[in-house]
Amino acid sequence: MAIYAVGDVQGCREALLGLLEQVRFDPASDELWLVGDVVNRGPDSLGVLRFVRSLGSRATLVLGNHDLHLLAVAEGVRQLRGADTLLPVLEAPDRAELMVWLRRQPLLHTNLALGYCMVHAGIPPHWDLATATALAREAEKWLSTSGCAELVPNDAHELSELTPELTPAQRARVIVSYFTRMRVCTARGQMDLAYKGPADKAPPGYLPWFAHTDRKTRETRVLFGHWAALQGEARADNVFALDTGCAWGHALTMMRLEDGHKFTHSCANSSWSAGG
Repeated sequence: MAIYAVGDVQGCREALLGLLEQVRFDPASDELWLVGDVVNRGPDSLGVLRFVRSLGSRATLVLGNHDLHLLAVAEGVRQLRGADTLLPVLEAPDRAELMVWLRRQPLLHTNLALGYCMVHAGIPPHWDLATATALAREAEKWLSTSGCAELVPNDAHELSELTPELTPAQRARVIVSYFTRMRVCTARGQMDLAYKGPADKAPPGYLPWFAHTDRKTRETRVLFGHWAALQGEARADNVFALDTGCAWGHALTMMRLEDGHKFTHSCANSSWSAGG
């Protein structure tokens, strides 16, 4: 038995299947962890969703920002954007079943026996694992009962920090932003949600979430995606960046958890690359 964690697939079913063939993945005994953003940009989001769902308990998926965007569009609280490749999902005969399944996926997954946790974007430095788990469950409950309407960011008044005066809906939105959108933040957890550049060019006063010296999850190995600009290198202890820009024509990366060995599938010559 082996457990493999794979970076942001983003609709790139061909690359995912290529990696699984490379490692001789056996769904009868192996497990596949996915760090979120399984849909959008690539050519076959529908195929990826159907495949991951078909693995049942052998697959563990945490939600990413693109997955939530799909749910929001399906609920009618967002519109498709120009670069989206989600229409086949929205027009599929099994759309309803897929959306119910996707909406039930967690924001944070932890396996204490292995000493790993998995999240799409990151965990702010001032949260320990118990706090992160409790807040993930709070936001997941909100998503399962209230849907995406209150979780859609309001660009006119972006919420970038979890503060006492927030309403339950606002709390859920900020928690979701930490887990699915954060790249850089202050030591107290205030996010700059607009920043997408390299780790060493963070705005003044901000650091990559994993670079804070007093980060409370330093003893837990954290798997994450979301930040393709890192090129798979977080350069911090116990953090593993798995987004290597598959949907942008670079590569899809998978890591075997037992020994940390990484496998890649090059996407450089793929005609479906979404570009910059």
